[in-house]
Amino acid sequence: MVDTVGVDVPDLDQDPLRQLDDWLEAARAAGDPMPHAMCLATASAGGTPSARYVLMRGRDEGVVFFTDYGSDKARDLGENPTASAVFHWHVPVHRQVRVSGAVVKTTAEESDQYWLTRPEASRRSAVASKQSSVLPSRQVLEDAVSLLGDVAPPRPDRWGGYRIIPTAVEFWQEGPYRLHDRLRYLRERDGWRVDRLAP
Repeated sequence: MVDTVGVDVPDLDQDPLRQLDDWLEAARAAGDPMPHAMCLATASAGGTPSARYVLMRGRDEGVVFFTDYGSDKARDLGENPTASAVFHWHVPVHRQVRVSGAVVKTTAEESDQYWLTRPEASRRSAVASKQSSVLPSRQVLEDAVSLLGDVAPPRPDRWGGYRIIPTAVEFWQEGPYRLHDRLRYLRERDGWRVDRLAP
């Protein structure tokens, strides 16, 4: 007989983003070095997918991250403003969370506030680096950073945040012999519906 210790609907918060907070905190408390890292998947207008890791830098009615608005991911989001993000942890147990939905830019004020929390060296690097553009050499990038000196530059207009407003959030937890738990929240008019999915 297989043990069936796992996660069930009554165990979950009614709000999937608060449940995400709980699992993030559990991973952080268990020693995960980067619990807020998430794999962000976007697609071009033609449907070509692309994925990369970014860091969640805020959590309100959605999941917030920041980037260069000239980057490949920003180009995708300009053409197709939807995305999925996947969080993945091995501690305290093997889990992942998928967050999918429409994507909107944060306000300039929100981007300014986050910009000021970044180390000054990181701000200089962001100003000097036009993300996803072709560079002839690393030296060109290092020279551009050096030209900024020790000044903490203001946020450039081409740099800011995005917010994924979820319409679906799925929680997965490893179980014995592939009897994993998959619990999916779907947004409905009056809140969220939670369904158990076959693993």
